[in-house]
Amino acid sequence: DPRGTYTCTNENGDIQIQVYYRMCQNCIEVDAPTISGIVIADVVATVFLAVAVYCITGHSKGRMTRASDRQNLIANEQVYQ
Repeated sequence: DPRGTYTCTNENGDIQIQVYYRMCQNCIEVDAPTISGIVIADVVATVFLAVAVYCITGHSKGRMTRASDRQNLIANEQVYQ
């Protein structure tokens, strides 16, 4: 713990300096490779999610044309009255 009062002695006398240094008890030191790893993992996860969403929603192989989406509401083509 570097906090406290320090004394410096020279030819002119003593000089006292009070140091208050707050140390972080729960801090985690993050260096450049760690930050770059987090960024790369985030980009890969985002691309993977985008490809998954595209594959699920983009390709409907068994889907029919838009005209076939209509339902025949009148059986046997009877005239609506």
